[in-house]
Amino acid sequence: MHTETPVRVALVIGSNREGRFGSVVADWLLDRIRTRGDFEAEVVDVAEVPLPTTLSRSPETTEALAGVTPKLSAADAFVVLTPEYNHSYSAGLKNLIDWHFHEWRAKPVALVSYGGISGGLRAVEHLRQVFAELHAVTVRDTVSFHNAHGSFDDTGRLRDPSAPDAAAKVMLDQLAWWGRALREAKEVRPYGD
Repeated sequence: MHTETPVRVALVIGSNREGRFGSVVADWLLDRIRTRGDFEAEVVDVAEVPLPTTLSRSPETTEALAGVTPKLSAADAFVVLTPEYNHSYSAGLKNLIDWHFHEWRAKPVALVSYGGISGGLRAVEHLRQVFAELHAVTVRDTVSFHNAHGSFDDTGRLRDPSAPDAAAKVMLDQLAWWGRALREAKEVRPYGD
């Protein structure tokens, strides 16, 4: 049982495709996060954030940002769940990332991917570069679902949870450590521009 203040983690669901499989993986992932005593979870779903693709302000954009920016800002850490589209991550996820800058800075990001034979790992490698540019720290270990549709049954349960559960524990342990460490470091010395 953890006695420290929980790490506030935002789970970013990075697919806005109709009929997406990401919701199945997100439900599994939320169960892993919520069963731990060291996290407090919030969901940010790109399918529910109507940000325009042109980076200009409007009343609609201001309203959309008001619903998502405080969640990202309040987070100590992130778990980004990404599919792989055309060997990279989705345009909706890129758009959410690009509308924000300071919200990612000096915070850890864990990456979970799903897809076909590659399991979304090419999307993960692209995201590592993007988050490095935003001064975020990606944790080393990931969770990846190769041929994701076949990994889950019709009820959304993993057919063989042993390897994914073990991988998630390692990844979340790292995220908790980085989340606490960076939160404490910023309390002592704010991260500079």
